[in-house]
Amino acid sequence: MSGVVVQNMSFKQGQTMMITGVPNPNSNNFAINIGSSPDELALHLNPRFDAHGDNRTVVCNSFQGGSWCQEHRPDGFPFNQGEEFKVWITFTNEEFKITLPDQSEILFPNRPGAEKYNYFLFEGEVRIQGIEIK
Repeated sequence: MSGVVVQNMSFKQGQTMMITGVPNPNSNNFAINIGSSPDELALHLNPRFDAHGDNRTVVCNSFQGGSWCQEHRPDGFPFNQGEEFKVWITFTNEEFKITLPDQSEILFPNRPGAEKYNYFLFEGEVRIQGIEIK
């Protein structure tokens, strides 16, 4: 997997990050990671077309202290290979609210409880077209 790292862009509680991208036509999976460093990811959003034994599944997790935590696998899979998507992410001290392309929502705990994050890693078979924070 190749990745694009964005650092020193501040994402604070109450703000919304909008990510626009297009999975490659033959994409197996991609990931949007938000945290404070490569070793501390508060949110790992991993749409899997066909990867890691999963087919058309969204997996959310966090990576803390060198280990993956408990996975969260919501219902639905509103992503298509080769088609543009928009994802909106807002967070509070308690949780991330992720709005998917079909307007369904995922609530995922903000396990570290930080007030801001400044490390973002976009990896996998996807072309990120835009990142906007409001």
